[in-house]
Amino acid sequence: MSEHRRKQPPSRGRRAAASSGHRAGPPPPPPPGADAAPGASPERPYGSRAEARRAAQRGGRRRSGNAAEAAGRRRRPQTPRKKRFIDYPRSGYSGLRRWLPSWKQVLGTAMGFFGLMVGLVGIAYAMIDIPQENEIAIQQSNVYYWADGTQMVQDGENGVNRQNLSLDEIPLDMQDSVVAAENASFWSDSGIDLMGIGRAVVNMARGGEVQSGSTITQQYVKNMYLTQDQTISRKAREILLSIKVGTSVSKEEILQGYLNTSYYNRGASGIQAAAQAYYGIDAKDLNASQCAFLTTVLKGPALYDPYNNVTGELDEENLQRAEERWAWVLERRTEVEIEGRRLSQEDYQHWIDEGFPMPNEPTPPQQKAGQIGYLVDLANHYIMAHTDLTQEDLDRGGFQIHTTFDQTMVDQMVDAVESVQDEYIDPEERDADRHVQFGGAAVVPGDGAIRAIYGGPDWTEHFTNNADDPHAQVGSTFKPFALAAALTTGIRDPEGSADQGEDERIVISPESVYPGNDGTLIENYDGSTWRGEDEDGNEVELHQNNDVDENPGDITLREAMAMSANVPFVQLNMDIGPAQVADAAVAAGLSEDSLVEANDTVPTFVLGVSHPGPIRMASAYATFAASGEENDPYSVTSFDNDTRGIHWEHEDNPTQAFDSEVADTVTDVLRDVVESPEGTAHRAAELGIPVAGKTGTTDDNKSAWFIGYTRELSTAIGMWRAPDDESELTQEEKDDNVEVGDFLSMRGVGGLDQGRISGNSLPLSIWINFMQQATEGLANEDFPQPPDDLGEIYCAHGATGPNCPGQEPPEQETEDEPSDPPDPTQSESPPESPDPTDDPTDDPSDDPSPPCNWPLCNDGGTAGDDSGADQGTSQGNGGPEGDSTGESDAGGTDSGADAGSDQGDSTSDQGDTGTIFGRNG
Repeated sequence: MSEHRRKQPPSRGRRAAASSGHRAGPPPPPPPGADAAPGASPERPYGSRAEARRAAQRGGRRRSGNAAEAAGRRRRPQTPRKKRFIDYPRSGYSGLRRWLPSWKQVLGTAMGFFGLMVGLVGIAYAMIDIPQENEIAIQQSNVYYWADGTQMVQDGENGVNRQNLSLDEIPLDMQDSVVAAENASFWSDSGIDLMGIGRAVVNMARGGEVQSGSTITQQYVKNMYLTQDQTISRKAREILLSIKVGTSVSKEEILQGYLNTSYYNRGASGIQAAAQAYYGIDAKDLNASQCAFLTTVLKGPALYDPYNNVTGELDEENLQRAEERWAWVLERRTEVEIEGRRLSQEDYQHWIDEGFPMPNEPTPPQQKAGQIGYLVDLANHYIMAHTDLTQEDLDRGGFQIHTTFDQTMVDQMVDAVESVQDEYIDPEERDADRHVQFGGAAVVPGDGAIRAIYGGPDWTEHFTNNADDPHAQVGSTFKPFALAAALTTGIRDPEGSADQGEDERIVISPESVYPGNDGTLIENYDGSTWRGEDEDGNEVELHQNNDVDENPGDITLREAMAMSANVPFVQLNMDIGPAQVADAAVAAGLSEDSLVEANDTVPTFVLGVSHPGPIRMASAYATFAASGEENDPYSVTSFDNDTRGIHWEHEDNPTQAFDSEVADTVTDVLRDVVESPEGTAHRAAELGIPVAGKTGTTDDNKSAWFIGYTRELSTAIGMWRAPDDESELTQEEKDDNVEVGDFLSMRGVGGLDQGRISGNSLPLSIWINFMQQATEGLANEDFPQPPDDLGEIYCAHGATGPNCPGQEPPEQETEDEPSDPPDPTQSESPPESPDPTDDPTDDPSDDPSPPCNWPLCNDGGTAGDDSGADQGTSQGNGGPEGDSTGESDAGGTDSGADAGSDQGDSTSDQGDTGTIFGRNG
């Protein structure tokens, strides 16, 4: 072999030769190009054992072969991939396992989501505030009650039928029934039920049947602050608010609010309205069984009312559901202890044995139709006139208002008007019957309470309250105020100035004599001719007319009142002074702003050219019935608003408007209007009880009245003709420039024989029909006896009569030979004493007459005696309606008779009257 053959490398299995003591150097690099791949860079050999060891640890295992081959085969070591924060899809797995999360991932995700939600809820809870209550949730209706305490109507401008109660006004049975059935843990829970909420959310998300799952707190929040929408967003807000409310609002307030805001069907919101709607009682009077039923209704108002929600008829399926749920609620109360209370088995069995508490049949919603609207408005006006409350305050609701109105009397007055209307008024048959209206009011003398009114046919159709101030003139019913002024203030001394005090005046008797013939020239108080101006400014005199040209001659004021003669009272008005007559009317109870101007330029002021309205006239006449005691008329006895802490009660404030002798004398004169056979209201005597009153008819027959009273009740009935709406006007009326509210003549109305409407026709018929019913059961006592010597007998402006001082009584007349008129030149010797056989109660001349100390006392003359006679009717043209010039033809008409005085004894009672609130009360 050649010596140049290479030696075999030493075997790896053999121990290496001993070290020479020197560290071996690195192996030489392979020669360039030997076994090297083209383009490959030379690889550095391991320089030491340590490097080799480290290379081995890195996976760089040394391979046999030469260095060039090892360099060619060796790869660069790869850096391991970094581990992901969320290893998904999972590394190191393939297929389905790569996509399945690990249990650590599932748990971590769940915990992260829960933490996130807790954080979000916390933020939302911190940010959400309890909002203002829903307007609809805090609005309530007002409840009006009749005088006997029964409910008249629930009324609210917002249409909400609700009256909130405090929790102590709600029976414990109702509180416990609701808690036991709806939320047994109410008094201890945080305000939410997570399980119930979960069920509700799932059902809503699936579009399935809506389930509540709500606590009482949640339902309170929904009613008070949120809408009734069934959405997830509303539910989420409800939960947050419930938690907040549960920590900041007391449980008592929550339960109170829930019971007051929940809907119970039949238009009733809140427990008070529900108690009235289902049982006709207040909530405080509900028993345990009724409470269990009303709790049942809360489950589904339309499903558990035994009567169908649409037809109002009994629904057997609803009834069965209600009975089952009612029994369950009672049983539930025996199982659940609430604040230490639970229904005993004995009580449970008692109510089960009593049976299902069947509610009343549903009634149509109470509205303001008919007279109710007028009554409500009257009560509201009274409240606003006597308190600081405004209409806006009342519209917010929550008031319980107790009125003076008697439901029976209101119905009786409606019946009285409608019976006459049906019999006489037929617009289709007679054009004159179109636009006919009536108004009426009844007031209690000695108190002022308004018992009944007739405001019009229907508040929903006729909006003016005819009982209040319809602006219809009252005609001759105003004359009693002039008589009261003559008996109180007296007439002026004709030799004195126009403005005289009481010490210069003289009080005159009803037996005083005045000229009474139709067309008599009216004089000033001093005897000079009264002169005024017409519309053109021309000077005119006043020749006053009576009713249908009546000429009774010189008559007493008593006779003039009975026959409603105008001339004597127009002259009396001028002698007293219109301002003093107005003062007497205001003292009796009329409102000053309802009177026209009252001064010496208005001689016809006494003929009722003012427009006080039925309520004021009834109350003013009640002052005479009450022996001069005036009481403001009122329509509200008390009202409360517990929510706002308001309580108010009416307080009597009577005043003595006239001395009792004056008022009783006026009553005695007004009795002749009824009791005398020739009195204009003699038909009223058919009542068979003591009655005083006065008829009245105005200029051109535009209104007619009768106002009369007993000791216990004063009633005014008025009638007039005026269009309510422009649509009611005919073309002919439009051509005549008739406008809405204009008063038209009533000639021809009702087709009556006399061709006109007077106070003793249809108004008196209505008054009789009403009073026949309204006075049943009343004491109907007699009036007090008036004094015999009140005032001096005065013979005015040339009038003569048997009672005039210094004149002899007329000779007795016979049927065949009437006596001649007395000689006006006869001496001024006092009259002879009457025949002892004459009835002293019928002859005012029985007592000596006071001396005549004024120059206008006259000699001689005749006047009608006490027997009355010479029936006659007359028509007074009546003065200009409220014309302050008082020019010609004074106003007021009344058919009547020359009735003489038929005094009759009387004993009166106290009555009342008043001024009215706002307008009339």
